[in-house]
Amino acid sequence: VPCPFQGHINPMFQLGTILHSKGFSITIAHTLFNFPNPSDHPDFDFLPISDGVSKEEFTENFAAFVSSLNVHCEIPFQQALLRMIQNQDSHDDLPCIIYDGLMYFAEAVAHHLKLPSINLRAFSATYFLLYHIYPRLKEEGYIPVKDYMREDKTPVLQSLKLKNVFESMPQSARDAMLEHRAALTDSLKRSSAIIVNTMDFLEQEILTNIQKLFSAPIFTIGPFHKLAPTISSTSIFQEDATCISWLNKQVPKSVIYVSFGSMASMNENELHETAWGLANSEQPFLWVIRPGLVQGVDWLKLLPEGFKERIGERGCIVKWAPQKEVLAHVAVGGFWSHCGWNSTLESICEGIPMLCRPFFGDQLLNVRYVCDVWKVGLELDSELDRGKIEIAVRKLMVDTEGEDIRQRAMEFKKKVDHCLGESGSSLECLNELTEKILSV
Repeated sequence: VPCPFQGHINPMFQLGTILHSKGFSITIAHTLFNFPNPSDHPDFDFLPISDGVSKEEFTENFAAFVSSLNVHCEIPFQQALLRMIQNQDSHDDLPCIIYDGLMYFAEAVAHHLKLPSINLRAFSATYFLLYHIYPRLKEEGYIPVKDYMREDKTPVLQSLKLKNVFESMPQSARDAMLEHRAALTDSLKRSSAIIVNTMDFLEQEILTNIQKLFSAPIFTIGPFHKLAPTISSTSIFQEDATCISWLNKQVPKSVIYVSFGSMASMNENELHETAWGLANSEQPFLWVIRPGLVQGVDWLKLLPEGFKERIGERGCIVKWAPQKEVLAHVAVGGFWSHCGWNSTLESICEGIPMLCRPFFGDQLLNVRYVCDVWKVGLELDSELDRGKIEIAVRKLMVDTEGEDIRQRAMEFKKKVDHCLGESGSSLECLNELTEKILSV
């Protein structure tokens, strides 16, 4: 049961592909909002769920939209599941329901029907832990952060200072944590297992602390996109593969790839500062300008006057790109990212250093780990300025100041490769998960 947003659809479909390769039959129960195309995934069966929500609700308030999904989907999901169970062959048992953590209605249905459930966390383990300790931190007086506490370490998240965790997190994000926490925690307590799309070496201390909170075993089988056999695109946007031909003409490690994900937005001035910062850096760039990135402005009219003439063939601009293929391309040497978890993992897997400018949610925590803990990226100011962008791009890509970051990114790639090896932690966890599903 995936949550119907790009950053959640991808890992769930990747996990489904991984488990299908292990011999399981997969049925995707999906909402009508952002629904997938079944013909793109012939190995899966599909079970549509009436959701009773509109796109307008989503754009107004994400937390309220998730709450609405959970209210409206529970009964239709239970009815659809009962029909599926009644129609299936007697030998084809339903071993378990795997649900995105935000779709906690699915666990409630599983509990009611006495079916085992497994919780998939589409965020980092660190954000997962923060979600569940946030109320405690508030009760104990750590939040709001007082001046004399700003340099103190965050309890449980010892790698980060209190100021770095909470001062960049808007009140709306904190409110969302409190709004969903009770339902999320209840569903986790009843789940048979928890799957996290991460790797042990990235978040080992955090994973240990999470295991102390929940009795269900935790399986770290990330990165999903590397473990999944060939999978059809799960993008809700049309990918423009012509950018690969452009990349083929570029010098190795010379291109900075720029993409802010499927949900972020910016104003016209921010886009213009980004454009001129890229142009002035003199680095080749591949830039994804998604329709809707700037609200209310036609895509073709977004770019500032004189920009195209300035960059010539040095830049390639598309509406959406096949990101995993782009990051794996030999020409790409840097990624200006919003720090969504999928993008962060995909960049780390390819040894690509990151230029980070988060927008909301878990991105605000991910950037702290990318830049302060793992040290595989540089952070941009939230207020975009063409001069600062130019300097940051050059530092990340070519200046000697960025050499340590580039080298460290390659070291992380080697660690990922080890996790995916025959005796690596991710493959071992996958085998253990397979046994767990068969035993529940």
